Amino acid sequence: MPSARKSPAPCPVDLALQGGGSHGAFTWGVLDRLLEDEAIAIDGISGTSAGALNAGVLASGYARGGRAGARAALEAFWRDVAGAGGCFGAARAAPTAAGLAGFNLDANPFYQWFSHLSQAFSPYQLNPLDINPLRDLTRRHVDEAALRSGPLTVFVTATAVRTGQPRVFQGTDLSVDALLASCCLPQVFQAVEIDGEAYWDGGYSGNPAIWPLIYNTPALDVVLVQINPLVRPKLPQSADEIADRVNEITFNAGLVAEMRAIAFVQRLVGQGRLDAGEYKSLRLHMIADQKGLAPLDQSSKLNTAWPFLQDLHRMGRAAAARWLAAHGGDVGQRSTLDIAHSFLSPRQADPPRQE
Repeated sequence: MPSARKSPAPCPVDLALQGGGSHGAFTWGVLDRLLEDEAIAIDGISGTSAGALNAGVLASGYARGGRAGARAALEAFWRDVAGAGGCFGAARAAPTAAGLAGFNLDANPFYQWFSHLSQAFSPYQLNPLDINPLRDLTRRHVDEAALRSGPLTVFVTATAVRTGQPRVFQGTDLSVDALLASCCLPQVFQAVEIDGEAYWDGGYSGNPAIWPLIYNTPALDVVLVQINPLVRPKLPQSADEIADRVNEITFNAGLVAEMRAIAFVQRLVGQGRLDAGEYKSLRLHMIADQKGLAPLDQSSKLNTAWPFLQDLHRMGRAAAARWLAAHGGDVGQRSTLDIAHSFLSPRQADPPRQE
């Protein structure tokens, strides 16, 4: 039974935003709906890749104009993404068939050419001048001062190329370069160098990182916005399908590991084997639409066609609305994400279950 919505003071909530190229427009829709809800008070945001871009734009807009400013900033950013074309590596392309799957690029000749080229040559060979349309786009929409000292606390994860370890940028470390580092797919862009260290996409080490929210914000409720599927019912058989699934598993590995650790600590606290006063007992939630996004493959993450981004935005808003209707009253009270079912030992291709 859906929990009743409450109307006291807004409950502080942290957001954990996954990356996934243009699928980040789904997260835009989720954020757009959450920002309308006065019972939800966003405190901290941890983002990776497209999630980091959403976090940076949201924080910038929020610093200028509160909730309305954040919503306007996110819409302006994603409209600019559509206009810029190839900022995620490929380009916008019209649908080739009815339904969401029509935005997949696997049969698009340009995408096929781009894919083969990126497998044969590195971005250092193909793009020696390091031209990155995402750089100028991000500069147009992100206020670095708001990132560093605005009303929202932002954490951005990138992967150090040399060590393979995550680096979480926060406070004065945050910059447009940090956001670009978090989005840097090594097959598409040259590594982003910051303070003498080269970085690739944060999805390899934390998509997104949860622990910065645990240690650096007072909020006990964390809402994960998931856009990378944990489960695929169909066995991949073609080379492209296998590569896509390997990529999804890789980009979920860090999150799954963190969820295992969180579940372990929560179990020990619940058994009285750890002091509850010394460990933060999180209330975890997740907004997702695995069934709705299932028709999309890896290639669609590079498609920035405006109709596609609009469809994803609508799906994100609808997913957030369903979650608010079912679990808005649980915020501040209890977890609604069943970690064990969703992250520890899923044995069948069913949607994530909520408690």
